[in-house]
Amino acid sequence: PTLRAAFGGEKPSGEHLDGADNVIDAVFGLKMEETLTCDELTTTTTDKDDAMDTDANALVEPAVVSYDLHRKLVCNIQGGSDASSQVNITHIGEGIQLSLTGKLEKYSDALGRNAQWTRSQKIARLPPCLVVQFGRFYWKATPDSQDHAGVKCKVMKPVGFQSVFDVYEFCNDKVRKVLKVARDKALAEEEDRVAKKLRGEDVEDDKKEDAKMEEDDEEAAALQAALAMSVEPEQAPVGPGLPHEFQGLYELFAVVTHKGRDADGGHYMGWVKADNTASNGSDKKREKIADSEEDNDDWFVFDDDEVSPCKTEDILKLKGGGDWHMSYLNFYRAKK
Repeated sequence: PTLRAAFGGEKPSGEHLDGADNVIDAVFGLKMEETLTCDELTTTTTDKDDAMDTDANALVEPAVVSYDLHRKLVCNIQGGSDASSQVNITHIGEGIQLSLTGKLEKYSDALGRNAQWTRSQKIARLPPCLVVQFGRFYWKATPDSQDHAGVKCKVMKPVGFQSVFDVYEFCNDKVRKVLKVARDKALAEEEDRVAKKLRGEDVEDDKKEDAKMEEDDEEAAALQAALAMSVEPEQAPVGPGLPHEFQGLYELFAVVTHKGRDADGGHYMGWVKADNTASNGSDKKREKIADSEEDNDDWFVFDDDEVSPCKTEDILKLKGGGDWHMSYLNFYRAKK
C-alpha cells in the first residue's frame, strides 16, 4: 500500500521506476550531478562565446561531471568540516547547501600535480519521497587524551525547518527548467485570484461553481484536459511517481527524533502526520499556527507502545537546542 501510494495508487512498473534499478531507489533515490572544477586553472565550458574569450596560452582543465545515486540529503549542522569554520547553520536549507558544496585536493592533468578543486552537487532526478538526515552525531578526535581514540559527540544546536520544503534551488538547470513551468503557472493563477479578490469578486463562489460544473459534466472536463495536453508541450519527467505539474515542493509527513546528550544512548521516537482529509475526500478546515501561514494539522507521536496526538506546531519545535526531542530524520512526500 505504501509503495502504491507513492506512485499515485498504481502498482509500480518499469515505466514508473524511470531508470532506477529497484522500487526503493525509485521511491527514495536522488540522482545527484557532481561537478568538480579546478580552482587554480581556467575551466573549459560548453558555451562557445566563453570559450573564445579564453586566453589561448592559458592552461585549461576540463570540469569533471559525474552522477551518483543517493537515498537521502544530509543537513550539515556543524557549520563546516573543521572547528575553525565560521559558518553558522540555523535552517535546514543552509545545512543542505553546505553539504552539497566543498573543497578537495585532486590530481590535475594540466598542472601535473595535486591541486585544489571545488565540489558542487545538484539534484538531477527527484524522488516521490525525500529523506533529510540531520548530522547530529560526529566523531571528535582527542589527540591529547591517553588513548587518542576519540569520542562520539552530538550536536545540540537548533536547526529550524517548516512543514513544506522547496528543493528548487538544489536542482540542476535541466530539472529547474521543468519545475519552472508549473511554478510560473501556479504564480499566475495566484495573481489572478488576488486580483479578483481586490475587485470584490467572490473567489470561493467561483471555486464552488467550478467544482459543480466538473461534477455535472465529467466527460466534458476529461475532453478539455485531453485537448490541453495535446496543445501544451509535454514536459520531461523530473522523477518517477511525481504528481502532474510538480513544482518542487515537498510536505513533511514523518519525523524520527533523538532525545539525550549521549550518541550511544538516549531515546528515539516517531512522529507521523495524520490523515487530514474529511470523510468525503476533501481537506478538513485547518487552523493556522499563531503568527504564521503554517497549517496546524493533526499528528501522532509514537513513544514505544504509547501513541499520543499532537499538532504541527509541536513538530516544528523538534529543531533542537536543548534536552527536548530533536529531529534526526525528516521524511517528505511530493506535494500535490
